[in-house]
Amino acid sequence: MNDLPDPPLLVITDRTMVRASLEMALERAFEGGCRWVMIREKRINEAERLSLVERIMQMAEPFGAKVVVNTDLNAAGIANGVHLPQGQPLIDARAELGLDKIIGVSAHTIDEVRAAASAGADYVTISPIFRTQSKPGYGPPLSLEGLAKAANLAEIPVIALGGVTSANANACRRAGAAGVAVMGTIMRARDPAIPVHDILKKWYAEGD
Repeated sequence: MNDLPDPPLLVITDRTMVRASLEMALERAFEGGCRWVMIREKRINEAERLSLVERIMQMAEPFGAKVVVNTDLNAAGIANGVHLPQGQPLIDARAELGLDKIIGVSAHTIDEVRAAASAGADYVTISPIFRTQSKPGYGPPLSLEGLAKAANLAEIPVIALGGVTSANANACRRAGAAGVAVMGTIMRARDPAIPVHDILKKWYAEGD
């Protein structure tokens, strides 16, 4: 199993949400303490995505940050790994990318978490934990109780996704999450460094 980035805050991109450019938003996120990014840009073509990943990899290098790409194995080949949706075979991704690449899987139920672990994923995101605009079609939130069940049963790191903010990041940690994943709160921010810093501060807080 490949080690996950530290700190365990996964920033998920959506260029349609940012106030300026995605590159500027990520630069500030890195400066705020982000060391893990998922490129999730489904509205651009493969060539554009490949070029974007190349630029972000160059930006991430001075910070020692890791970059994974959602779904696109070709672009993931020049990144640090891939994040797979449900239904995209992990065994095929591992065969194409090799053992050294990080491979994560999206899950929305405890059974999907178990399946990802059995298939050899390095981590799994489970969502939505809290109510969120970004994931309206996946049923009611799993809540901290659902997160705790998933984290307790999984043999791999479970990353909490969906409605995560600085106000609940520490609660996710106490429920057993190995990390948190955030999109809208950071992508929409006037200065993405601020929510990154705030979430990490709360994640590591004692007694919150």
